[in-house]
Amino acid sequence: DLLGGIAVLTSLWLGEYLAGAIIVLMLSGGEALESYAMRNASAVLAALAQRMPTVAHRRANGAIQDVALDQVLAGDTLVIYPHDICPADGVVIEGHGVMDEAYLTGEPFQISKTSGSTVLSGAINGGSALTIRTTRRAADSRYARIMEVMRESEQTRPQLRRLGDRLGAVYTPVALAVAGVAWGLTGDPTRFLAVMVIATPCPLLIAIPVAIIGSISLCARRAIIVKTPVVLEQIASCRTAIFDKTGTLTYGEPTLTEIVVAPGGLRPDVLMLVASLERYSKHPLARAVLAAAADEQVPLVDATEVTEPPGAGLSGVVGGRRVLITSRRHLVADTASAAVFPEAGGGLECVVAIDGRYAALLRFRDAPRLDSRSFVQHLGPKHQFRRTMIISGDRESEVKYLAAQVGITEVHAQQSPEQKLALVRTETALANTLYVGDGINDAPAMMAATVGIAIGQNSDITMEAAGVVMLENSLKKIDEFMHISRRMRAIALQS
Repeated sequence: DLLGGIAVLTSLWLGEYLAGAIIVLMLSGGEALESYAMRNASAVLAALAQRMPTVAHRRANGAIQDVALDQVLAGDTLVIYPHDICPADGVVIEGHGVMDEAYLTGEPFQISKTSGSTVLSGAINGGSALTIRTTRRAADSRYARIMEVMRESEQTRPQLRRLGDRLGAVYTPVALAVAGVAWGLTGDPTRFLAVMVIATPCPLLIAIPVAIIGSISLCARRAIIVKTPVVLEQIASCRTAIFDKTGTLTYGEPTLTEIVVAPGGLRPDVLMLVASLERYSKHPLARAVLAAAADEQVPLVDATEVTEPPGAGLSGVVGGRRVLITSRRHLVADTASAAVFPEAGGGLECVVAIDGRYAALLRFRDAPRLDSRSFVQHLGPKHQFRRTMIISGDRESEVKYLAAQVGITEVHAQQSPEQKLALVRTETALANTLYVGDGINDAPAMMAATVGIAIGQNSDITMEAAGVVMLENSLKKIDEFMHISRRMRAIALQS
């Protein structure tokens, strides 16, 4: 701007109006390209607000009325219809179903809800209606707190120094010195203007934005949406990689990882009986059992007398044998056979009783992506990252198990969005950070990082908060983006 301003004033003084017009065109063209990179600062908060329902279904005196969200008070009775978003924190008092809380808490599985279960505002209800009693006002609920943290994060997000600004700090005094020497040696002010016109930083005004726009186009063809173009310049300087767990390094779905069969039992028989019964359940772990049976080509048979009392497990008769799938606690209460159970491990588990006797223990994990380990391991050699860490809202045992699988040693588990935000700010103060996540609970931290990348299209809020969105659920896309960024930076510097 300083070079351009001096060149325009000099051209007016000397009557070289065409030269001045060209400089004005370059300045305005560069500004127009830069404005292309600007985005609406309130987009994230708008997306958060749009996601929440505007009304709640309050039950009073035997009737259900739709009331505004700000009228919901602690102690109200609300009905959550199937597939609705929960408007306030509360406790289930009627109904039995599941809720998806993954993008709020980091827990990878849909959570079963029965009488007495707590529910979080912002969670997505499953296929069954639930009746809850609110424990706090909607304005004080979990989702509202995330919005508040997001607002704070947005107001204090890091100001990134552009590549052109850093180059201009050196380029400007050098250009002025050369122009002054040319005028001094020749005594001709037109020589000063000639140097200034040539030196007015076309590459900084035009070439860098054009290189960025070309990179954005290349990314789009590879299913990578660049929402904040400055991240193309900044990701090469990131030295700390921070990952969410659920849905980022993992698939976000339970997988049957182990069947511990009681002495005398056979694994194929147990899997056949359990999978045959699970066909009649909508529990999130049922899909994992059926997927394992399909992988092992286990034949399934019909079940009869199938019942699933809330919170008590699934039971039925399969091939003339009574099968019960329940929790360790319930089976101990029913059979007093705790002594024969294997030790409790990480992850989720359920126990199987056949004809009233303990038969097997099923263990489930949120499986890591196939490319997680190779991606994490090559961040240092290929992209100069010095540290990698996981920050997750999931349980510590689960996070440490995954970290060992993918080769990450630094772990922060059971972190709320507020704690994630504080950790990312601390790390960003030490070195530029890359944050990769997919859930609403990642959005504040994503905005506080130097570069935020969202995996998949699971959350509109996360897509708004991120600088880059990978439309495909693949870590390889992040690697592609890093290589495109490196190439763009080289071309911009060359220009």
